[in-house]
Amino acid sequence: MRQPMMLIALSALGACASPLPPKDPAQAWVDLYTVTPGRVIMADKLDGERLDDGRYFQVSPGAHELVVRFDYELTAGLFTTSPTDRTCYLTVRFDHFEAGGHYRLEARAPAMQPQVHLYDARRAVLVDEPSNVFCIP
Repeated sequence: MRQPMMLIALSALGACASPLPPKDPAQAWVDLYTVTPGRVIMADKLDGERLDDGRYFQVSPGAHELVVRFDYELTAGLFTTSPTDRTCYLTVRFDHFEAGGHYRLEARAPAMQPQVHLYDARRAVLVDEPSNVFCIP
């Protein structure tokens, strides 16, 4: 019984450590970052379709809707001082992705309110707020 469980666990870990696919020059590549260590951002949906790999977006030129899952910690609340995990889904719409372009999507939560920014390769701000925010709890 131990061997099958061990094989399942190892195969799951192997999927997380797999290398990123090669960048397709006919598509745009979007890297994901959080400004604060210990927070997690993952690609969730591209144009309404759930993604298999949450580490990046690779999109065709043109307009797209990107949804990211952003997990962070609320450090204090009104009735409690213990930290609470919060998960938010942030939607970013951008109409001008370019083939071969390299973009950076950054999430942060100043004052415990989630924000997301989309930058081009020169770090020019393309989108400075999500078009939709849905948080649990």
